[in-house]
Amino acid sequence: MSFFVQTPRSVVMIRPHHFSPNADTAKDNAFQSEDAARTAKAIAADAYAEVTQAAATLEAAGVTVHLFEDESVTSPDSVFPNNWFSTHAGGHVAIYPMFSPSRRKERRADVVEMLKRKYRVQDVIDYSGLEYDGVYLEGTGAMVLDHAERVAYAARSNRCNDMSLERFCTHFNFEPIVFDAADAAGRPIYHTNVLMCIGSEVCLIGLETIQNVTRRKEIRERLEGSGRTIVDLSHRQIGAFTGNAIELQGRDGRVLAMSTRALRALDTQQRQLLERSVQIVALDVPTIELAGGSVRCMLASVHLSRRP
Repeated sequence: MSFFVQTPRSVVMIRPHHFSPNADTAKDNAFQSEDAARTAKAIAADAYAEVTQAAATLEAAGVTVHLFEDESVTSPDSVFPNNWFSTHAGGHVAIYPMFSPSRRKERRADVVEMLKRKYRVQDVIDYSGLEYDGVYLEGTGAMVLDHAERVAYAARSNRCNDMSLERFCTHFNFEPIVFDAADAAGRPIYHTNVLMCIGSEVCLIGLETIQNVTRRKEIRERLEGSGRTIVDLSHRQIGAFTGNAIELQGRDGRVLAMSTRALRALDTQQRQLLERSVQIVALDVPTIELAGGSVRCMLASVHLSRRP
């Protein structure tokens, strides 16, 4: 298996100037929470500072960060760009249909133009028109992609439609593996990337969230069959965003970026198992996590060849 197929060297981040948890998405995102102790202005300022520090920490580890500003007041979830676009080896970019109308404003031509300018982009496939048909697929939130094995893992939700998933997989040559997932309270999990992270040698996954026992066994066997070691996460750890991590290529090897909250939720054995394969880079983003996403959601990975 080629490590670099799964592990990008570069990411896109968005630094929000007016961040706030999005009331429109709270209906089906049980991971969102509120902080009545801080004013909206304080929350926005803290989120700005968290993204600034997270970008600097990743850069210090040798990851290239393309940092964009969002000064608008109408896109509260813009800090999560991995939902509206993804990039793929061979020079391909996908643009996705978003479930919440407020999130459709996050799509930015300047991000796509930067990718064309600095990387080799052959085509941009835009699925956003499916929004008019009520069909959604929120990028690498809705899908967790195994780039090496060409598998797209996807938990069914309002934000992941079977038809759009099939269309993506046909275009990009992935095999879809679809399942139903729920939290400890039985609520459907809104995005696959909060319960699953696929690295080069290790996979973090909340197997107990997968409702069908037979499907659960099939997914475990498929991941182990790819040569990866599974770190099975509990409902408590999924709730702490431990599954919302991403493996990146740093200056001195592979790093696993996750939040400080997520790292604290790992037990000693799990952490030691991960550290055999990667260096863990913890990013402190408690304000961002109020919006129901964490580090993986903040990083849109770049799987494109860099221009000289």
